[in-house]
Amino acid sequence: MKKDSGVKLRKKESSAPVPLKPGPLRTPSVFPIVGIGASAGGLEALELFLKHVPEGSGMAFVIVQHLDPNHKGIMVELLQRTTPMPVVQVKDRQKVTPDRVYVIPPNKDMSILHGVLHLLEPAAPRGLRLPIDFFLRSLADDCKPRSIGVILSGMGSDGTLGLRAIKENAGVVFVQAPASAKFDGMPRSAIDAGLADVVAPAEELPRRIIGYLKHTPLITEPDPSREGKAQSELEKIFILLRAQTGQDFSLYKRSTIYRRVERRMGLHQLGKIATYVRFLRENPQEIELLFKELLIGVTSFFRDPPAWEQMKDEVIPALLEGHPKGGGLRAWIPGCSTGEEAYSLAMIFKEALEQAKPDRNFSLQVFATDLGREAIDRARAGVYPSNIAADVSPERLRRFFVLEEHGYRVGKEVREMVVFAPQNVIMDPPFTKLDILVCRNLLIYLDQGVQRKLIPLFHYSLNPGGILLLGSAETIGGYTDHFTPLRGKTRLYRRVDSLLHREPVEFPSSFSPDLPNAASTQPQARIPGPNLQALADQLLLQRFSPAAVLTNDKGDILYISGRTGKYLEPAAGKANWNIFAMAREGLRFELNRVWQKALRQKSTASLKDVKIGANGGAQALDITVHPIAEPAALKGKVMVVFRDVATPPEPKAAGKPPRASAHSDRLKALERELQQAREEVQTSREEMQTSQEELKSMNEELQSTNEELQSTNEELTTSKEEMQSLNEELQTVNHELQAKVDELSQANNDMKNLLNSTEIATLFLDGALNVRRFTTQTTRIIKLIPGDAGRPLTDITTNLDYPELSADAREVLRTLVFTEKQVPTRDGRWFLVRTMPYRTLENRIDGVVITFSNITAAKTLEAQLRQDKAEAENRVEEKTI
Repeated sequence: MKKDSGVKLRKKESSAPVPLKPGPLRTPSVFPIVGIGASAGGLEALELFLKHVPEGSGMAFVIVQHLDPNHKGIMVELLQRTTPMPVVQVKDRQKVTPDRVYVIPPNKDMSILHGVLHLLEPAAPRGLRLPIDFFLRSLADDCKPRSIGVILSGMGSDGTLGLRAIKENAGVVFVQAPASAKFDGMPRSAIDAGLADVVAPAEELPRRIIGYLKHTPLITEPDPSREGKAQSELEKIFILLRAQTGQDFSLYKRSTIYRRVERRMGLHQLGKIATYVRFLRENPQEIELLFKELLIGVTSFFRDPPAWEQMKDEVIPALLEGHPKGGGLRAWIPGCSTGEEAYSLAMIFKEALEQAKPDRNFSLQVFATDLGREAIDRARAGVYPSNIAADVSPERLRRFFVLEEHGYRVGKEVREMVVFAPQNVIMDPPFTKLDILVCRNLLIYLDQGVQRKLIPLFHYSLNPGGILLLGSAETIGGYTDHFTPLRGKTRLYRRVDSLLHREPVEFPSSFSPDLPNAASTQPQARIPGPNLQALADQLLLQRFSPAAVLTNDKGDILYISGRTGKYLEPAAGKANWNIFAMAREGLRFELNRVWQKALRQKSTASLKDVKIGANGGAQALDITVHPIAEPAALKGKVMVVFRDVATPPEPKAAGKPPRASAHSDRLKALERELQQAREEVQTSREEMQTSQEELKSMNEELQSTNEELQSTNEELTTSKEEMQSLNEELQTVNHELQAKVDELSQANNDMKNLLNSTEIATLFLDGALNVRRFTTQTTRIIKLIPGDAGRPLTDITTNLDYPELSADAREVLRTLVFTEKQVPTRDGRWFLVRTMPYRTLENRIDGVVITFSNITAAKTLEAQLRQDKAEAENRVEEKTI
């Protein structure tokens, strides 16, 4: 629960309303619009709220309430008595203006677009409408970070989904304190969902809203002259967060961090970020609240329906076709928040499997991870409010959910498909061998550098042909050689393999923020004029430098400089960028020889006067192969340089006949070839001797390894037998435990049915008088919900006129003597309250059990009998007289 009243404020707040002064968000054309949701008991809360709004506040208030569609509302007249602001019932296409109150008319849904209210006919049947969610969602989309949501007294959970949308857009949420609400269903739903920024009585909320608006925005657009100071303070906030939570937020977008910090500063009415840093150090609880603020995970079931429909109709069937014999698929959902998308994928898979391969044995294992442990705990529980009916169809609700008193619980068949675990996607290792990866609305909160590292990481995690689903505002960027988009406008991508992307994948452990550049805080220097030296160097490289290629140690070309067409050409067939495959005729053998020599000697090697065919003649060239050791970025690479050599024409010998000259040329060519052959033989001999020595050494190592492997094999055989024996024992224990679990589940069901069948309200308390368990009938006497387990009895509101209940329970714990009292309720009923010690099977006292037996009929009969007796006695006296 994000209740800021639990943190001690350094700045004293005035109890009188503070007049709202124009600020950056409060210009004549841009003003705060406050969406207020209320239901049962909401009239009193609305009157208290509006009564404490000062005149000229500059805000507009739009009230959405559950109204009877068959009766004309008088809400406008009732509220007008409590506020000097004009109160009007909304008409279609009515523009919102400041210092006015707008009330939704009966039997209408309402939305807002560009500050204009629009009325729509309700789409859902009566009893299933969620008008507060509908309006607050549109308010969040229209006002973005300026949206303000207020939830007052009401039953149910309407408004919770709308508040989630407001939080997603960096808006602020104010909730009436449940203790001051006539009906605490809606306020408690918002608080339990972790969406409330401020929890206070209705009459105090206007002052808190005005105080928040006076201090926002603060640092969304920092002054360039103070940007360095703000950056320094923000890094201190990162340090405090990392020290207390263990999580590093320095890789998140600075604009996102600024907005979240700005909201917390506005709530505490702090004017400088340095003051907020000091406030964080003095209040560790605020660090936890800021941590939760940064982790606001806004999600819903089947968000962006077209993407899920395409997943169901095309993507999953195609994946199933790739497994003709059946089998298991794997999916990973990083940033799963409270689990809605993980369960959505599981339900979609079930539906797609029934349509495509109902007779095949397929399964899907979904790994859902998130940074927030509270969100993971809620996802594991699988319990959601009843207003998910706005996103989940009735058919899916009936099939995949179990209806409970306060909402829906995910069914067993879907729950068992999903494994939830805490994980930081930018720090922890990823899941691999995946068929589906769903990462929605996570990348938009991360720095661009981290996004560029995560996309190749996702490519590495997916199997060939795997599917990546991103959020509607996210793309793969320039990684079109890693993923190809599927048809349509959905953010669905298929993993592809390409020879073009050869850079290594960076794993999360190597992610780190860019180091701050000290020069970046200085004013940008004037762009210098043309540099003659740089221009001259560029001209030399373009016109006079030799052709060269940069390769790896296998000969794969990484970079080409100059014109290499005379020496290299693409080979026919499948594209091959290896230098030996591209070498022209007459060059391949020579190039391979000088290449091997350079790598063997680990030094530069050259070959002079190599002849290759060119333009119908012969071209002489020198080849230089240079293994690179420095710089470190190019270490292990090889530079191959081609340099043409001009061959001067030989003068004809005087008096020498042409046949003798040709014979002499032939002899010279043969001598060159003979010398070249001798060099090659010598090189081959040296290489063979080296290879023989290496093979001898390798043979000795293999013999030693073989002996070690034989010994290891014997050990593994023994270990295998031991493991088989241990596995049999574990299976036996597992069967016993499963039987115990089944017996316990059956006993639990029997106990629940027994308690409910007795029609006796029963409340179980632990030794500290905290609620442990209660029956359904108890909720009709004491206001209890499943989330109250663990709360003290003194914090629970009850209809009983029995202020000594807690004291009597403590006395029973002390004396171990049960008590029994007849207690009335405020609505005229009577109950026999019996309090007795709770004894375990080991005869140990572990709390108390309180039962409430309805004796209203007996009491009524007793009163009637007393009255009849009194009347009879009166008649006897009259006759005697």
